[in-house]
Amino acid sequence: MSALDMFWAAPPITRTIVAATVLVSIPGHLMGIPDFYWLLFAKDYVFTVRTFPQVWRLVTNFLITGPKLGMILDPYFLYTYCSSLEMTASRFSQPGDFLVYLVFVNLIILLLGGVYLGGFALLNPLTLALAYTYAQENPNMQLNYFVVTFSAKWLPYVMLIGTVVMASPYVAVVQASGLVAAHAYDFVTIIWPQHGGGRKWLDTPLFVQRWFAKPAGSANQRGAGTAFNVRAPAGRNVPPGSAAAGRGWSSGFSGGAWGQRGTGRRLGGD
Repeated sequence: MSALDMFWAAPPITRTIVAATVLVSIPGHLMGIPDFYWLLFAKDYVFTVRTFPQVWRLVTNFLITGPKLGMILDPYFLYTYCSSLEMTASRFSQPGDFLVYLVFVNLIILLLGGVYLGGFALLNPLTLALAYTYAQENPNMQLNYFVVTFSAKWLPYVMLIGTVVMASPYVAVVQASGLVAAHAYDFVTIIWPQHGGGRKWLDTPLFVQRWFAKPAGSANQRGAGTAFNVRAPAGRNVPPGSAAAGRGWSSGFSGGAWGQRGTGRRLGGD
């Protein structure tokens, strides 16, 4: 499969993020266009009342890869972890869950890695957050890092050690903000509601679910099989207990000729 085929086979959020990263970073590194000075996160330019707030920096700083080999490896790892989580992660079972995850994680990274620690380009923390969640979904998968083989549950920590060796401890500390952000998402959506006896603090808004909802009868490939979305046609009242009344995805087929049978008649009757 070619790189172009892999790109179009990826789910929509992954395609958008990877394409934006490539289109911003490669021309920026090779030709200086766009100028990264205007894209990096700088709180003095974002949170200011003296000049126009440069709010785009809240997003663009996540689209800047490392130079040289980073222009290839960073988009590759971004594609790998994003596509796997968006398509198969059990924790993102509802339409739009993955988008809410990204927004939440990026906000924590901005506050911790950007505002508090002074990071300027925060793609590495985001990649580490994705790697952490990927490891939580596939803890026993065997991975290779140069000549070392280890379980996926150790992936984020191996990445941090590699950053310390190849960059600096400070860069690794900023990168670790992604680890904190991903764990914070798990805490408010899984750990506290399921094991702490509290309520779930973060839900995907209904309007976001509608953005990503598939048309009625379309198939959604998931890690546990194929899910089919069934919604009632416009203008039809659906009984509250029927299969089509739910807002999420449902497994199996519903509706059609098999869902429109009458009450039936007793054999031998009129």
